[in-house]
Order: sequence, then structure tokens, then C-alpha cells
Amino acid sequence: MKKLDELKEEIKKAKNSLAHTKKQNAELQDEVDSLWAMMDEMTKSDVENWVHLVDQLKDDVVSKALMVTKKADC
Repeated sequence: MKKLDELKEEIKKAKNSLAHTKKQNAELQDEVDSLWAMMDEMTKSDVENWVHLVDQLKDDVVSKALMVTKKADC
């Protein structure tokens, strides 16, 4: 009888441990999902920043090209 009670107690502890682990897993999965969402936002923002810099560089090149004057051959 003592062995049976010990086994029941071990099963109870294992079930509690499993429930706790499942809860932790759900919390960690939520955290991972949040981090992926943040990474997506950062990537989107990074792309937007680069597009802005490229547009600004293009405008600078165009304005400098328009400022160049050439001597006319007479």
C-alpha cells in the first residue's frame, strides 16, 4: 500500500509540474510572438529610413549636377 501511495504522490507532482511547464511555455510563446512583431516593425522602419536617405542622396546629386556649368565653345 505504501508503494501505491508513493506512486500516486509522484503522479500528482508530475501532473503539477506538467501544468506549470505548459503555463510557462504559453507565456514564453507569447513573448516570442511579441519579439517577432517588434522585429517586423524595426525592419519596416529600417527600410523606410534607407529609402529616405536614398531619396535625399538622389536629390543632392541632381541639384549638384544642375549647378555645374560648362564653358561654351565659341
